[in-house]
Amino acid sequence: MKLALIQQKFHGTKEKTIAKTCKFIEEAAIKGAKLVCLGELHQSEYFCQSENVDFFNLAQDYEKDVKFWAKIAKKHQVILITSLFEKRSAGLYHNSAVVFEKDGSIAGKYRKMHIPDDPCFYEKFYFTPGDLGFNPISTSVGKLGVLICWDQWYPEAARIMALKGAEILIYPTAIGWFDKDKKDEKQRQLEAWIAIQRGHAIANTLPVVTINRVGFEEDKSGVEKGIRFWGNSFVFGAQGEEIFRANSKDEFCKIIELDLKKCEELRRWWPFLRDRRIEYFGDLSKRFIDE
Repeated sequence: MKLALIQQKFHGTKEKTIAKTCKFIEEAAIKGAKLVCLGELHQSEYFCQSENVDFFNLAQDYEKDVKFWAKIAKKHQVILITSLFEKRSAGLYHNSAVVFEKDGSIAGKYRKMHIPDDPCFYEKFYFTPGDLGFNPISTSVGKLGVLICWDQWYPEAARIMALKGAEILIYPTAIGWFDKDKKDEKQRQLEAWIAIQRGHAIANTLPVVTINRVGFEEDKSGVEKGIRFWGNSFVFGAQGEEIFRANSKDEFCKIIELDLKKCEELRRWWPFLRDRRIEYFGDLSKRFIDE
């Protein structure tokens, strides 16, 4: 599989940002990518830094956005993973990944399941938790286990995708630092983020692809200064080997080639799924196990 990661920043307006994204997609197609992966909520600023009902207006164009990206996928003959603010009904919104086939048809959709609620990440105000479950999306390049950002901290989500036949795990992401944090704390946060996802690759014997944004975006409420998105988009192989890792500043379109057949070979030697003691895993469905 030849795929493209597009690490990008917000360019001040939706129009300017989309224009840059489309240039990157064209570049990816010219270089032979069959799958193009975009970051979380890539059309807009990361608006969840504050609770403001006006930001719900960003979802008004959801249907138009779907049609637009369908045309882009068809134009460049690529499978395209987008991340859109979905208005499902009045007062009901989702953080959704819509996956398009190379003919522009919708291959599938995933609604973000795990929703954070932290300073500058007030997503529970905007997003209803997903109700489509953890289901791989079948495409002409394989079964894609698409999850979104906060999902990446949960081994259960990755595991279910693997158990349902996902051939790769893909995480559109928007995560970054607060400038006021100390340098060593920033490094711990970054390395924890990378380590947990590397673990998903190893535990499930699947490649993991994560696409993060870059650039500083201010908190318009004035409560905090804002978020400096840390980039570091990456690809890990099915044994946790680092295939690619970006820096924390640059926008780019990076082409990566993966051999998905290698996963089956590895699972024959490392049969983690075979040796799972599923008859004793019932407690995992509990919030906490009180003594």
